[in-house]
Amino acid sequence: MAIVVQKFGGTSVATPDLVRRAAGRAIRAKQAGNSVAVVVSARGQTTDDLLDLAYEITDRPNPRELDQLVSTGEQISIALVAMAIHAAGHGAISLTGGQVGLVTDAVHTKARIQHVNAQRIHDEFAKGNIVIIAGFQGVDANQNVTTLGRGGSDTTAVALAAALKADVCEIYTDVDGVFTADPRLVPTARKLDEITYEEMLELASLGAGVLHSRAVEFGKKYHIPIHVRSSLTENPGTMIVEEVSRMETITVRGAALVRDLAKVTIRGVPDQPGVAARIFHAIAAANVVVDDIIQNVSRQGAADVSFTVAKDELATAMDTSRQIAQELGAGDVVADDKVSKVSVVGIGMRSHTGVAQRMFKALAEAGVNIQMISTSEIKISCIIDSASADKALRVVHDAFGLGIG
Repeated sequence: MAIVVQKFGGTSVATPDLVRRAAGRAIRAKQAGNSVAVVVSARGQTTDDLLDLAYEITDRPNPRELDQLVSTGEQISIALVAMAIHAAGHGAISLTGGQVGLVTDAVHTKARIQHVNAQRIHDEFAKGNIVIIAGFQGVDANQNVTTLGRGGSDTTAVALAAALKADVCEIYTDVDGVFTADPRLVPTARKLDEITYEEMLELASLGAGVLHSRAVEFGKKYHIPIHVRSSLTENPGTMIVEEVSRMETITVRGAALVRDLAKVTIRGVPDQPGVAARIFHAIAAANVVVDDIIQNVSRQGAADVSFTVAKDELATAMDTSRQIAQELGAGDVVADDKVSKVSVVGIGMRSHTGVAQRMFKALAEAGVNIQMISTSEIKISCIIDSASADKALRVVHDAFGLGIG
């Protein structure tokens, strides 16, 4: 008997009819002879509404209590899906992250999964139940509720698929699969039939919101085939796998955009060995995730260090940067919360030249100024002004002929 893990996002359970549709998919998978686990996100805008409530009380909610609050959205969803399955005459049970044995570290609002105990799920499979599991959440070693960060239900689903040794993890969403760019921003974007874990990992971390990057990490590590598909049709979506046909002949597979970034600059940093390590040790100790880093050429024994962070971590990053700047005898600390990042990704970059030149030329001809550049074997990213973000994505997408036609 095969094991199938299905995950339904918030838009896929936003109305009673959609809840029943999701329940129907799970039932059909069970009737096909599979053991079925279903991971569900909070409905529609529930998480945003709960966050709004928190920030109406205080502009800096206690992280533990914030997790306690926002985790309730998924509990509503799992109960409703289980009820819909019961109403259709089939067995189901809903379980929270804690009840299913998903244990995380103790970093509230962005916890990382440490262990998944799949025994409870196997016990329910043996009873003939479809198991409905709350995504996005777990518990730490002291049974405090934790959450995995936005998009964390994808991570829950693939982590459970790995723990269950599932045959496939199906990610149901409101789009048909993975596209060469966000089709809402680039009308000519094309759906991909398949994509490698490496390419999807880069695209997910660079703003392709169809799948959470940590979910792809789990899939790659445990060799879980991931099928991203629409919850509204029966059409095949995009398979995320180890290798794809003609893997290295396609230079660029897709383009992505990250909007909500901020750039922090510490001026007048002493140009001495170990200074960068002290700065980023302090930032890491504050649990701030740093994206791109650039240091300018030293002048008179001092340099400027710039780095980007998610906009919602800017306050913490600024507080920490000011403190370490004072300790180092550096200059002032300034921020720009109106920056975005445009990127292109493709395994074919390893064996093709001229990718950077083509991207930079396209941006220059569109009048988009590049503030920072970062690269890897299979991606090139540029930090730009947010006002140019949409235009930048379209022009680089067109520059590599990624669109339809």
